[in-house]
Amino acid sequence: MTLKSRITEDMKTALKAGDKERLKVVRLLLADIKRVEVDTRKDLDDAGTLTVIEKAVKQRRDSIEQYEKGGRGDLAAIEQAELEVLESYLPEPLDDAALDALIEKVIGDTGAESIRDMGKVMAAIKNEAAGRADMGAVSARVKARLA
Repeated sequence: MTLKSRITEDMKTALKAGDKERLKVVRLLLADIKRVEVDTRKDLDDAGTLTVIEKAVKQRRDSIEQYEKGGRGDLAAIEQAELEVLESYLPEPLDDAALDALIEKVIGDTGAESIRDMGKVMAAIKNEAAGRADMGAVSARVKARLA
């Protein structure tokens, strides 16, 4: 079962169960996926769908941060609930040890020696860790390792 079909099935399940909050989030996610498909004029595979989900997760995290800075805990709680639904579609995140091992492996495979090689290291890691690690944190680790 593809990720997109799993999301569609979850929408049907939420609709039948009367779970309005989950239904709202899943419908928004499907609308985002459909928008990208229309814009690119092709059906998304699991990697493309995962990219859309990651973008939605990032938006929720940014919103939560802004609402908390603004003292709007009520709106932050709504965003947090949406974030939890979206995160259920992401693969299991890499722990620190696995992430460090992946960075070392990629650096060895690409022959990276300096910060100039960061681009090719990050491209290889992005393929391996898509949806499983925060690429901002990975970038900082790679930069520290290559510096």
